[in-house]
Amino acid sequence: MTIGKRLQKAREGVDREKLYPLADAIKMVKERAKSKFDETIEIAINLGVDPRHADQMVRGVVNLPNGTGRTLRVGVFARGAKAEEAKAAGADVVGAEDLVEKVQGGAIDFDRCIATPDMMPLVGRLGKVLGPRGMMPNPKIGTVTMDVANAVKGAKGGSVEFRVEKAGIVQAGIGKASFSEDKLVENVKALADAVSKAKPAGSKGTYIQRVAVSSTMGPGVKVEPGTILG
Repeated sequence: MTIGKRLQKAREGVDREKLYPLADAIKMVKERAKSKFDETIEIAINLGVDPRHADQMVRGVVNLPNGTGRTLRVGVFARGAKAEEAKAAGADVVGAEDLVEKVQGGAIDFDRCIATPDMMPLVGRLGKVLGPRGMMPNPKIGTVTMDVANAVKGAKGGSVEFRVEKAGIVQAGIGKASFSEDKLVENVKALADAVSKAKPAGSKGTYIQRVAVSSTMGPGVKVEPGTILG
């Protein structure tokens, strides 16, 4: 497999076997984010869990102290006063039966989905559409709530949902290359703290096993797992 010249150059100076302290890894990734657009800085955390077992599922939501640098479109399933509350809080799409019909028809004009509890019997019909996209509202992560205003503001202000994938990996965007190193480090630590607190009872042995950070177009840099906490 051939490697593009840009990636080949970006890999120069990165020891692919070495584990770097978080601050050093973030600095290296930022230095190599040379695209014409503001690249997203991402983290991948390998966990000592097997998500096939219900007691080893890891998921949650965290408010990154410095935001994500990305503007999310938020959809809210609500009626009456709660629908008006959602609109006032900045929701991009608000509806009830009408919104369910649109989504069933393939029109998903939002990145994050919130619903009031009374709407869930309706929204439940959308499981096959929203589920595979990781967008199904869930009370455990605060997306099924009567407090739609705060949920919308959180989604708009930098809250990040995380969920462990089949291979036992949590991946998330933790900011943009234009962010300062300190802000990116703060965001990583906030995410790592939330993932750590979400450790399931079924997880045995080392929980946070491997960590890497990268930019959209750049190489991955391995991180000392102990440096992402605290």
